[in-house]
Amino acid sequence: MHSVPLAHTQAPHLVLVGPMGAGKSSIGKRLAERLGLPFVDADRALEERTGASIAQIFDCEGEAGFRQRESRLLAELLASPRQLIATGGGVVLSAENRAQLAAHAFVVHLDVDVAGQLHRLRYCRSRPLLQRPDREQVLTQMALTRTPLYAQVAHLHFDTEGHSPEEAVQLLLAVLQTHGFTPDEYRDR
Repeated sequence: MHSVPLAHTQAPHLVLVGPMGAGKSSIGKRLAERLGLPFVDADRALEERTGASIAQIFDCEGEAGFRQRESRLLAELLASPRQLIATGGGVVLSAENRAQLAAHAFVVHLDVDVAGQLHRLRYCRSRPLLQRPDREQVLTQMALTRTPLYAQVAHLHFDTEGHSPEEAVQLLLAVLQTHGFTPDEYRDR
C-alpha cells in the first residue's frame, strides 16, 4: 500500500479504479456507507441509462463505442455532487478520463494480481473482454497495459488480495483518515 498526499478539499469525489475482480463495487458500496457518501457503480449506471448490459453495448457498438459512453458518464458523474464512484476497469485507458480524475477526485487504486482475478472471476460470464478461452493471457495483457495507468492517476494504492470486502473497508478507512477522509467530514458538507 502506498499513498500520495492530496488536499481532499480539492477533490470532492472518492473514486475507485483497478482491474476487474479487485473489489471496486463490493468494497465501494460498503466504504460509501461508512463515509456517508452516495455510491455509484459506473458500469451499472451505464446499463441503467442505456437499458442494455455492458455485453450488449460491446456487441452493438464495440469497445470503442462503450469507451465513449463510459467517458461521457464519468464526466457527468464528476460534475455531480460529492460521491464515491466505482469505475470500470478500463476507464484509465483514456487520457481525457485520467485528466478528469486528476482534476476532480481522490483516486484509490484497488489492486489484485492475475491469479486473484482468475479465482474471483472463475464463474463470471458477464464481462465481454473475458469471453475467451485464454482468460489468463487476456488478464495478463490488461495488467501490463493498465497497471501503469492506474498508478498514474492513483493517490492511494491498496492490494485487496487476502482481504474480505469488510476487512478491506476497515483498512482503507484507516488510511483514508490520514488523508482527511472521515465519515464526519463528509456528513458535515
